[in-house]
Amino acid sequence: MLFVTFRLGAALCRQQVNRTGNKIESAHMDPVYQALVKAEEAGEAVALCTVVKSEGSTPRHVGSKMLVYLDGHFIGTVGGGDLEHRVIDEAWVSMGDGAARLLHYNMSDPSRGDPGVCGGQVEVFVEPILAPPMVVILGAGHVGKAVAHLAKWLGFRVAVSDDREEYCNKETIPDGDMFFAVPMQQLPAQLKIDRRTFLVLTTRGSSVDAAGLPALLETPASYIGVIGSRRRWLTTVKEMQSKGVPEEAIGRVHSPMGLELHAETPEEIAVSIMAEILMIRDKGTGKSMKMEKAVREST
Repeated sequence: MLFVTFRLGAALCRQQVNRTGNKIESAHMDPVYQALVKAEEAGEAVALCTVVKSEGSTPRHVGSKMLVYLDGHFIGTVGGGDLEHRVIDEAWVSMGDGAARLLHYNMSDPSRGDPGVCGGQVEVFVEPILAPPMVVILGAGHVGKAVAHLAKWLGFRVAVSDDREEYCNKETIPDGDMFFAVPMQQLPAQLKIDRRTFLVLTTRGSSVDAAGLPALLETPASYIGVIGSRRRWLTTVKEMQSKGVPEEAIGRVHSPMGLELHAETPEEIAVSIMAEILMIRDKGTGKSMKMEKAVREST
């Protein structure tokens, strides 16, 4: 509820600025709100840290806020000193695991590990604010277009990459949010790929995959899937092995990607691929719900 209030406040201020175009009004918005709006618009991960309880003598009052970024810089304050450093560390962890946390600190005795000597107690609520996860489609053919459409409908950001400019554009794939007309191996230098990124290779052939995959395997992407038959994948593996790509890295790849649905059309294949991505993201089993229920009832 606390963050909902902050978000509504920031949104209302943003609406005022957009409607009136009045820079004087926008200057009255809390800098943390301003930064939060900009971060959300840019799809940038941040953590909102708020003092929610303060008893006795503490550095900051209830409602004090700080916005922490992945690169370490922050806006606002929850008290400074060791307390603030500890909160920033927790904010980084929160952005990594996506979980909010309520932090409690005594401010009495540093020799016992307390972050201050004010004498009071303070609680800080840390909430990660993350951009929607991103599906990156490499290969803008029929299946790639279908995956883009379904991924967008499911709430993912969609990036499209293809070294053929005539395929890699909004006209060809209207559901794409970003387009990178570069060879696959150059994409990591153009697009930030993190643990909330899912890479879907729907390329035109094994040679393209073998040339581009080594660079992608060095990223922390949560999922790397390659379309095609097992024979095609074995050809790709042999070529990567000849280039010295480690077996552990090759083992990260899902190929053939998707769940077994006997899919044939681009749209059916897209369902298979996105089902596997959802399963991995949400730690599902991919098994029939009916079978899962029967197993639970029998134990």
